[in-house]
Amino acid sequence: MSWGTELWDQFDNLDKHTQWGIDFLERYAKFVKERIEIEQNYAKQLRNLVKKYCPKRSSKDEEPRFTSCIAFFNILNELNDYAGQREVVAEEMGHRVYGELMRYSHDLKTERKMHLQEGRKAQQYLDMCWKQMDNSKKKFERECREAEKAQQSYERLDNDTNATKADVEKAKQQLNLRTHMADENKNEYAAQLQNFNGEQHKHFYIVIPQIYKHLQEMDERRTIKLSECYKGFADSERKVVPIISKCLEGMIHAAKSVDERRDSQMVVDSFKSGFEPPGDFPFEDYSQHIYRTVSDGTISASKQDSGKIDAKTTVGKAKGKLWLFGKKPKGPALEDFSHLPPEQRRKKLQQRIDELNRELQKESDQKDALNKMKDVYEKNPQMGDPCSLQPKLAETMNNIDRLRMEIHKNEAWLSEVEGKTGGRGDRRHSSDINHLVTQGRESPEGSYTDDANQEVRGPPQQHSHPNEFDDEFEDDDPLPAIGHCKAIYPFDGHNEGTLAMKEGEVLYIIEEDKGDGWTRARRQNGEEGYVPTSYIDVTLEKNSKGS
Repeated sequence: MSWGTELWDQFDNLDKHTQWGIDFLERYAKFVKERIEIEQNYAKQLRNLVKKYCPKRSSKDEEPRFTSCIAFFNILNELNDYAGQREVVAEEMGHRVYGELMRYSHDLKTERKMHLQEGRKAQQYLDMCWKQMDNSKKKFERECREAEKAQQSYERLDNDTNATKADVEKAKQQLNLRTHMADENKNEYAAQLQNFNGEQHKHFYIVIPQIYKHLQEMDERRTIKLSECYKGFADSERKVVPIISKCLEGMIHAAKSVDERRDSQMVVDSFKSGFEPPGDFPFEDYSQHIYRTVSDGTISASKQDSGKIDAKTTVGKAKGKLWLFGKKPKGPALEDFSHLPPEQRRKKLQQRIDELNRELQKESDQKDALNKMKDVYEKNPQMGDPCSLQPKLAETMNNIDRLRMEIHKNEAWLSEVEGKTGGRGDRRHSSDINHLVTQGRESPEGSYTDDANQEVRGPPQQHSHPNEFDDEFEDDDPLPAIGHCKAIYPFDGHNEGTLAMKEGEVLYIIEEDKGDGWTRARRQNGEEGYVPTSYIDVTLEKNSKGS
């Protein structure tokens, strides 16, 4: 089925149909563009929604801890990835479908215009041939009529006896002229007619079918392009389906990760005070103040005295525990966190000690690096001045001393909370704590009574010496050995802080290599120092706690 043979006389309708095809193509392109805008707006709104409900983590205390919160934030992350996939869909549609449609529409318009111009030119040429043939035909018709008139005039003069010979001869010449001209026009008309018939046959059987064939191929290619774009439109969505499925699976996994038991335990860990529930209130007999007989006076007096002591003690205890069920005493946050309940105070102190230890480790690493750089400068003066490192080294040493004092102070507070003896790490026996309670102390931080005079404190048992902290700091126990090593090569150890060793010598390892190429070791006589890690063969103990 070909347009050239079936629609040879439908040029105008084919013109309209091809224009409709391009309009439909552009309409579908507009549809794709609006779909892209919807996807982009959807992705943008999803990202704004995620941003709105994501936590603003200004501090560590605001980080999500409960499994339900963590699951929700994981769902938000998955939703953010899902929004990214919607953006991928929009980008793929814009590049593969919309952009391709717009380029193809431009090319289609150009090609259609060219084919229609060729058809119009062929039609104009055929019209021109027809006009030439028609003109020659009219001219031949006119000359035939003139020749016919000349013949009638000649016959009339020839039959007229009164006509002169000259008039007859003139009419005869006129007849011959008109007859000759009619014959010439006849030949011209015949030639034009033959030419027109040839051009017309060529027009309707060769030129027009060829042009219509190009238009048909163009329209079929447009249809194929629409089919490809329909498929690409669906493929853009189908490509992200696996990733979207993973996002949905991640949301389901986050939902399954919610653990109500763990959340309940976190609530306990967050708000546990460490206090014991208050005991029963004793009965206070105020009737003993009533006057009795002399024989009962001595007994009642002794009971009255004992009753007074018990009442004073129990009132102090009662007031010290009432705030657990009422309002907590308000006051400024203290450095030792003594304003917090024991359990919360212990956690805060432990967190602070961990942070201080990390800072101390950084400062120690910086000190080691500065010492090594100083040694390099001393050996190679052209690389730098060793004295230029002295201010920074002194500042680092001051920071280390300050951090050690802070750690020591916080460890003392922590051992007070945990009930340690002497701050060395041994926990007090529960009987010691009970002894303190019987003496009137309600918590490791002291009584929380509203009246300070009612607090009954026991004698200080662990911190009676004012210089105990300093002595403990100066007499730290040596670091425990975490393994041993054997020297592969001898090392001189001339620099300060290093330890000389002989080949084959066995040393204790007290601190691992921090990544700077040095390991801290100790001899059996207690001498310590750093040795090159590449000079020794290290064997670490499996159950060691580290340095």
